[in-house]
Amino acid sequence: MFRSIHIIDGRVLFDKEPQSWHAFSKDLDKLKIRQQHFAGQHVTARTALLQVFADKLEQNRDRLAEMVCAEVGRCLRECKAELDKSVELIRYYARLAPELLAHKTIATQASLSQVRFEPLGTVLAVMPWNYPVWQVLRFAVPALCTGNACAVKPAPSVAGVTAALFELVGDDLPFIPAWLDDADVLKAIEHTDAIAFTGSTRTGRILAAHAGLHLKKTVLELGGSNAFIVMPDADLVQAAKDACYSRFRDAGQSCNAAKRIIVTDEIAEEFVALFLAECAKLKMGNPMAAETTLAPLHRPDLRDKVHSQVEDALENGAVALCGGYLPEEKGCFYPATVLDNVSPKCRVYHEEVFGPVAVLLRARDRQHAVELANDNPFGLGASIYSADVTQAWYWAEQLQTGAVFINRHTSSDLRLPFGGVKASGYGRELSEFGLYEFVNVKSYWQK
Repeated sequence: MFRSIHIIDGRVLFDKEPQSWHAFSKDLDKLKIRQQHFAGQHVTARTALLQVFADKLEQNRDRLAEMVCAEVGRCLRECKAELDKSVELIRYYARLAPELLAHKTIATQASLSQVRFEPLGTVLAVMPWNYPVWQVLRFAVPALCTGNACAVKPAPSVAGVTAALFELVGDDLPFIPAWLDDADVLKAIEHTDAIAFTGSTRTGRILAAHAGLHLKKTVLELGGSNAFIVMPDADLVQAAKDACYSRFRDAGQSCNAAKRIIVTDEIAEEFVALFLAECAKLKMGNPMAAETTLAPLHRPDLRDKVHSQVEDALENGAVALCGGYLPEEKGCFYPATVLDNVSPKCRVYHEEVFGPVAVLLRARDRQHAVELANDNPFGLGASIYSADVTQAWYWAEQLQTGAVFINRHTSSDLRLPFGGVKASGYGRELSEFGLYEFVNVKSYWQK
C-alpha cells in the first residue's frame, strides 16, 4: 500500500507505508532459508538467473526510466542512461563472476590448499533516492553472484520505482525490498550479516557504529565534494565543457560530481569566462522534455538546503557569478550557480553541496591547487586537467581520494573499483574488488 501521493513540479510521487518489524522479520526468516538454497547452486546457475533479470530490465527500460524521471526529477535522457548502465552491470558480473569466484589453489606444504569465496549470508542495504535503480543493483548484483541474499531499504520518496523494480526481480532471486521505518534499521542490522550503505556521512557514522557493535561487515559510500583541478597547460575549452557537464548533470545531485573547481591564477580569468559561457547554455524545464538540460531538485527541502548554503557563502564574502537566487518558478528548480571568492569561512568550502552549485577556488600554483583539493573532509574522487600527463600522474598520487581521473571528469566504470576515503567512507563497489566485499575469503588446507 502507498501511504500518500504528492505532486511536485507536475511529478507524481508515492510514499510507501512502512512494514512493521514483525512483518519484516517474517520476510527475513524466509529470505534466509532461500539464501541457503541459492548459495548451494553453482555460480553459473546464479548468474543465469541474473541474465534473465537483465533481459527483463532491458525490456522495461523506457517505462522504468520515465518512472525515475517522474519520481527523482532528473532529465529523462539521464534516467535512460541509468537503466542502460544497470543492465550492463548485471551482464558484466554474470559474465565474469564464474571466473573470479573460482577456487584458487595455492602451493603450500599441504597436499591441497585452496582459497574459496563463500557468501556471508543476508546483506542489508540502505539506499538513497538519486539513482534508485543503479545504486540498488550496484550493491546487490555482485552480492547475489557470490550467493548472498539481499534486503534493500529504499528511500521512501522513490517507492514507485522500487516497487516496479522488484516486480521484475520476482521470486527467482533472494532479493527483496525492506520497507522498514527508519527506527527499525538498527534492529535489522542486528539480524542480518552485513550492511551496505549509500548516503550521508552523518547517517553512515550511525549505521557503521551500530554494525561495529555487533561485528557486522560494512561498506559505506558516503558524500563527495570532488575537486576538478585545471592546471595552467590544460585544454581550457574542453575543461570548461567537462566541468559544466560534471557539476550540473542530474541537477547537481550526484556524490561523484565535480563540486570544487580549482584553477591556477594564471589561467583563472580565461577559464572562468569559458566556464560561465557553458553554464549559460543550461536550460531549466520539464525533465521529460528533450531540450531541458537542468532538471529540478528532488524535493523542496533539498532546494532550501542548497540555497541556505549559497546564502551563507554570500554572507561570508563569496560572489555569485551566476545564479544564487530562488527562481520565480514554483517547485524545486534552482539555477546553475557559480560561487567565486569562496573562503574557509563559507560552509560550501567544507560541506558537500547536493545541487547545481559550483564552488570556484583559485590556486597560486600547481602545488597549492593540490593542497586546496585535499583541504576537505571528503575523499571520493578528483580530476586533473593538464597537457603534461607525466606531471598529472605525479600530482594525482598526492590526492587523498579513492579515484583520480586525468583529463576527464569523475565517473564510475564497471571495471574499476568505486569508493572513497576520509568522510567519503570505505570499502569498494564495482569491479572484482566489489565482488569480494561481501564474501568469506576462506582457506582450506589438506594434509
